[in-house]
Amino acid sequence: MSERAVLEVIALDAEDAIAARAGGADRLELVTDMAADGLTPPVPVFTAIRAAVDIPLRVMVRLADGFAAGDLDRLARVARQLRAAGAEEFVLGFLDTDGQADVDAVERVVAELAGCRWTFHRALDHAADRDAVRKQLADLPGLDTYLTAGSPAGVDEGLPTLLTEASRGGDQQLLVGGGLRLDHVPALREAGVTAFHIGGAARPGGWQKPVSAEAVRKWRHVLDRG
Repeated sequence: MSERAVLEVIALDAEDAIAARAGGADRLELVTDMAADGLTPPVPVFTAIRAAVDIPLRVMVRLADGFAAGDLDRLARVARQLRAAGAEEFVLGFLDTDGQADVDAVERVVAELAGCRWTFHRALDHAADRDAVRKQLADLPGLDTYLTAGSPAGVDEGLPTLLTEASRGGDQQLLVGGGLRLDHVPALREAGVTAFHIGGAARPGGWQKPVSAEAVRKWRHVLDRG
């Protein structure tokens, strides 16, 4: 039997979290402001979601649209506040102007996480050299996941890259998301991908509507058929 796939769902609030959990999500990515592709949620939103569900939560550390780190002092402060509020898993990723990993910024945030697990998000898809970014980050504590579509344009364009990278294996889990559809799943599962990330796919009514437990349940069913 193939390994059970992880299903991660984007949640904006406790209502989303409860519906995602009911539909079979294994983990949530917590963000706000999807118009900017997901920024750090306020601490009270995190605490409300933590009180509402008992599954792992990965909290975004990102203060502005794009992949520049911006104010490092503020980033560090936000990470510190989330840790103090009980956050134990995180999502982050910063690039410099040359499209390389902004290691200084990443290290500054990671230093606040005290060994917590974290995902390097789709900044990877916008990097000048994906393999070079992985080498830059390889020794950072807590990094266990890369969220990627294989391409800035999404999974449709990035599928060949994802299949190649899945075949290589590695120390970090490949979490596939970004224009991901159910029809992508069989090839990805066959290649060994064991983690999937959905946002809009969990919201048939669009981002102004809450997560649909039924939509999440459909993904859970397909992934469990493996």
